[in-house]
Amino acid sequence: MLKIYGIKNCNSMKKAFDLLSELGLNYEFHDYKKQGIDADTLKKWLELKGESIILNKKGTTWRKLSEAEQQHALASEENLINALITHTSLIKRPVIQNDSQLIVGFNEDEIRLLK
Repeated sequence: MLKIYGIKNCNSMKKAFDLLSELGLNYEFHDYKKQGIDADTLKKWLELKGESIILNKKGTTWRKLSEAEQQHALASEENLINALITHTSLIKRPVIQNDSQLIVGFNEDEIRLLK
């Protein structure tokens, strides 16, 4: 089953929802704001894609963190996972997962290959 993770009111998410609907792909939506995210899932994503792909440093949430908070988050994987759980907006969106793939960020070409 295709699962899409993110936040409902996000432009990248809206584009992903529209594209998945256009492709006729059924999916389950996991809303970070309402449902949170668990450490095991984040650990797997970080192992598969790496910190530079998962962590959204371009967003306002990252920029609002103090320099000390940013450095603390980057000091270890455990600290990063805790920061991502606390501030779910730090996770790039959308994250689309099925049995064999993990797509992070809106990439129309990769999403079209899911069909």
